[in-house]
Amino acid sequence: MNYYVMTLFPEMIEDGMHTSIIGRAMAKGLLSLETVNIRDFSVRGDGRIDDYPYGGGAGMVMQAEPVYRAYEALTARIGYRPRLIYLTPQGRVFNQQMAKELAKEQDLIFLCGHYEGIDERVLDEIATDYVSIGDYVLTGGELPSMVMMDSIARMVPGVLSNQESGETESFSGNLLEYPQYSRPEVWHDTAVPPVLMSGHHGNVDRWRRDQSLYRTLRSRPDLLPGVELDKKDRKFLRALLEQGPEFGGYPITEQEQDFLRKLLAI
Repeated sequence: MNYYVMTLFPEMIEDGMHTSIIGRAMAKGLLSLETVNIRDFSVRGDGRIDDYPYGGGAGMVMQAEPVYRAYEALTARIGYRPRLIYLTPQGRVFNQQMAKELAKEQDLIFLCGHYEGIDERVLDEIATDYVSIGDYVLTGGELPSMVMMDSIARMVPGVLSNQESGETESFSGNLLEYPQYSRPEVWHDTAVPPVLMSGHHGNVDRWRRDQSLYRTLRSRPDLLPGVELDKKDRKFLRALLEQGPEFGGYPITEQEQDFLRKLLAI
């Protein structure tokens, strides 16, 4: 996977990406990163790439020509025009499924905007994807691009030491990840759940699945309709509704009960 980032602050990208798991993957040649400083393509030759917006208004707008020149120089080196992702609050919200899709690409270009945005004309010409990492506004596209590159990289074979972890953690199969525990067995008077100490792999897997279902219900119920529920899943969720004395430790609200009734068509 080859990443290319068009930005006004290449050092921010370089410093953020050459560390930890992603940095090690780059050292192994599994990932590569090239930053392109859009200021180097300033029309005026002084590093300025912004101007006042037509129609008035606060702030400045990044001009089309420097962005286009940077893009043309980059794609000439690559040899073709890969997908170009423009980071913007107006884009599709990034998620795990999108990360898996983008991980299939050989090359990805990220375009980081600043000020009040980028001249729409160049975006119409070069951007293939408009992506947001959430419903909020940041000062630029650098942090969102790094978020996306980190997430996408985890789907690239060999980047993680245990490839399974990239498939089974949060949001895999539309479920949040189950709780994790490590040594010591008792910490601050709280013990590791006994099932994890049992050595019974089937029971452990079932407990983890139930925990994922429960966590998703409490924190992200919007994900549950997309989950493929088997008979054991439905049995667990029905038990949540019954709330018998033998089924303690899983409190749910009336709103969550109503949600489960609709989900299970009860």
